[in-house]
Amino acid sequence: MKRRNEEIKMFLIAGLGNPSSRYEKTRHNIGFDVIDAVSDRYNIEVKEKKAKALCGSGFIEGQKVLLVKPQTYMNLSGDSISALMNFYKLDPARELIVIYDDISLDVGQLRIRKKGSAGGHNGIKNIIAHLGTQEFPRIKVGVGDKPPRMDLADYVLSRFSQGERRLVDEAAAESVEALALMVQGRIEEAMNLYNRKKTVKESNDGNSL
Repeated sequence: MKRRNEEIKMFLIAGLGNPSSRYEKTRHNIGFDVIDAVSDRYNIEVKEKKAKALCGSGFIEGQKVLLVKPQTYMNLSGDSISALMNFYKLDPARELIVIYDDISLDVGQLRIRKKGSAGGHNGIKNIIAHLGTQEFPRIKVGVGDKPPRMDLADYVLSRFSQGERRLVDEAAAESVEALALMVQGRIEEAMNLYNRKKTVKESNDGNSL
């Protein structure tokens, strides 16, 4: 049952990725990287095993949150997220935020949305199937389009170059700032701040080419 007229109980903030060191720091695991950045910033340990996920409870700007890193592999992310949403009786439209990679965005570019389709992302497709709705906020982090003739699976499981990694680390830090606004009910402000396309000047620390 939806609780739209009640106060927010808790935000479940899920970063998508694949478990094990084999996939660490790959393009597909940017969701995990953002959760790690949130964990560091707000001193929330993400170690508790629950519903096929690593979880950590804490507070962001006074709002209770549960940080989640599903351990089911990307394509089955909905298994753990739906189980946790049901256990805590949370409303996806108001109390869920999912962070994941997007190949249609330039490396390091953010795109915050209140809802939307899977857009070809199998992890999001699985979450939508389990929850029965696509109405939940998300932060998409750009990992760049795949090179011609390269297999998509190989590309998303590849690691960033040194230059790309710097952009991704900046995007993770910006995602933390965006989340701080979103859990305060300021998603429009977050969208206005972080959805704008980065310029070459911004991407080069203020030094134009």
